[in-house]
Amino acid sequence: MRHTILYYNPISTSPGKQRLPMSLLAIHAVAAADYDAVFIDGNLTADPAAEIIAHAQRTRAKLLAVSVMPGPQLRQAVKVCHAVKAALPGLTILWGGYFPSNHAEVVVRSQIVDYAIIGQGEAAFRKFIDTFFRGGSLHDVPSLAYLDGETVVKTPRAPFVPINTLPWYPYDALDVTRYIGHSYLGRRVLSHHSSWGCPFSCSFCAIVPLAQKRWLAESAERVVQIMHYLKTRYQIDGMEFHDMDFFVNEQRSRAIAEGMTGLDIRWWGLGRVDTLMTYDETTFATLARSGLKMLFMGAESGSDETLKLMNKGGKSGTAQTLAIIERLKHHGIVPELSFVLGNPPDPIADIEQTITFIRKVKQVNPATELVLYLYTPVPQEGSVMLDEAVRLGFRFPQTLEEWASDEWADKALRRNPGTPWSADPIRRRIRNFETVINAYYPTTTDIRLHGAMRRLLGALAGWRYRLEFYAAPLELKLLQRMVHYRRPETMGF
Repeated sequence: MRHTILYYNPISTSPGKQRLPMSLLAIHAVAAADYDAVFIDGNLTADPAAEIIAHAQRTRAKLLAVSVMPGPQLRQAVKVCHAVKAALPGLTILWGGYFPSNHAEVVVRSQIVDYAIIGQGEAAFRKFIDTFFRGGSLHDVPSLAYLDGETVVKTPRAPFVPINTLPWYPYDALDVTRYIGHSYLGRRVLSHHSSWGCPFSCSFCAIVPLAQKRWLAESAERVVQIMHYLKTRYQIDGMEFHDMDFFVNEQRSRAIAEGMTGLDIRWWGLGRVDTLMTYDETTFATLARSGLKMLFMGAESGSDETLKLMNKGGKSGTAQTLAIIERLKHHGIVPELSFVLGNPPDPIADIEQTITFIRKVKQVNPATELVLYLYTPVPQEGSVMLDEAVRLGFRFPQTLEEWASDEWADKALRRNPGTPWSADPIRRRIRNFETVINAYYPTTTDIRLHGAMRRLLGALAGWRYRLEFYAAPLELKLLQRMVHYRRPETMGF
């Protein structure tokens, strides 16, 4: 008898921007030979709880697997799983992803989630479902957290599994055409993860405890094979690589670019400033020729001292950031830089220093896209920034409901952290600057924004930008509401 597993992808983006549920595809890949699947996507349905309940009753499914990130996904996942558990108390709910990996105890004490998988999920998931459906001891399932009476049990982590030894995503398990998007990259854009994890340990990044500084990558040959398949099967002309760091290995990056050259696929990926600065000019030329149109990097701060606190010091200083965007300009690749502002211990000084640096960035390469966040702590042992935040009064939530609250949803998105050092004047200063600079330098990726509107935005914001007067830009905010032009935001998150 083949059992059916329900996979639920909570909402993560606005309508029309949904991406393939790659985390769920990855774990079903190791189960597809022996188990059936039903995918329910909160980005595609208005009532995922009702769909889950209906599919569970129709298929007699006994297991619901959920992938959860903080923010919108967590908020919907808590609400939906509450409703599902109330209607079907016998349906076992399993969570994976980086929220339960970092907060497993909170998750399994919630009374709505029965089990959580910590870290890389494929090997642990396969062992769990075989034990769950066929019998055996849960103590033998690696990377698992669950409640035994009042005690939270955490089994030893599973060994990391090389990506190349795992099956391809089982694309036929869902309707891929519902995830084909339209953006500046093309009219038929899909997404892919070509690697898992990250070898670095930035002190503000929640991936660090999950991946434990490991980076597991598909071979260049396999990535190219998948790109050819997606091109042939779905006629894609755009690709978003959602790896935490696509560009760790220059030889691999170049080989993928060489294999994609001639496919007519415009693409986007994430990298690290200091790594990319070691790349040869011929590699950048190959990347550009292959269709790389935008490269996302974490510049993070305009202060070299803050970068050191973030574990991004050394070669990844501010001078390197200016150098890499200059190099990308000559190859026609648009840099997309993220900045984390308002860092302790002196958030005001940190903001002013980074604003000054961002103005330098725009002088060097005006096409640079900007994504601005406010610092929000993440659970990471040994983080100097977290220790300072705790000293200033910061505390993590203690229950799943508190994590899913409106307040913490804003914190997770790093837009309004509500932390002791980010009072309204500090937050307002950042958002006002963001409004002015985004109007003065409209994003190059807004396919709807015509030349006349770009000139109008520049004229309205010009005097503010030149005088460095960012306070109360009401006229620009009004124009944003009227025109709905796109402000820069990371393609992936």
